[in-house]
Amino acid sequence: MARMVAERSDTIAPLAEVFREHGYEGASLALIGKATGLGKGSLYNFFPGGKEEMVRAVLTEIEQWFENAVYVPLRSGSDANAAIDAMLDAVTDYFKSGRRVCLVGALAVSNTRDRFSRAVRDYFASWVDALQAALVRQGQHDEQARILSEDAVLSIQGAIVLSRALDNPAVFQRAMDQLRRRLLVH
Repeated sequence: MARMVAERSDTIAPLAEVFREHGYEGASLALIGKATGLGKGSLYNFFPGGKEEMVRAVLTEIEQWFENAVYVPLRSGSDANAAIDAMLDAVTDYFKSGRRVCLVGALAVSNTRDRFSRAVRDYFASWVDALQAALVRQGQHDEQARILSEDAVLSIQGAIVLSRALDNPAVFQRAMDQLRRRLLVH
C-alpha cells in the first residue's frame, strides 16, 4: 500500500533511511521515490534543490533531535550524571544499539563531505561542547572534560561502525557500558 505523503515533513524519516542505507551518491531518485511513495515531480515540488536539499532537510531534523534530546539536557541539566546517563540511553535508542548508520558520520567520511561540512562540523562540535559542559558541572577540569567528551563521541561513532561491520550489536552495547563507567561519577 502506498504511503500518504501530505507534507514535506512526512518525507524526512524515509529520506533519512535511504541516505543512511545508500549514502548520498547511492541514493537514486528511484530509491527515494520508492521510500517516500512520491514521483520525481512531487519530490522536486517538495525539494526544488534536489538531493542536496533533501539531505539538508534531514540534517536539520537530526540537528533538532540531538539539540532537544541530547545537547540541551547536557548543557543545562542540574544533575550532570543524569544528563550524561540520559545521553547514553538516547543515543543507544537513536542508533538502534549500533544497527543504524550515523548519517552525519557517513557524510563526514564520504566524497560529499565538503558539501555538508558546516552541518557535519556543527553536529560533532555541539555534541562535544555539550558533553564537556556536563562533565565540567560534574567537577572535571575544563581540559580533561574536553578530552573525555571527544573520546566519548569518538567511542560512540566507532562503536557504530564496528558494530555494523561485525553485524554484532553487542559491540555497541559494550562501548556504551564502558562509557557509563568512565563518564559517570559514583
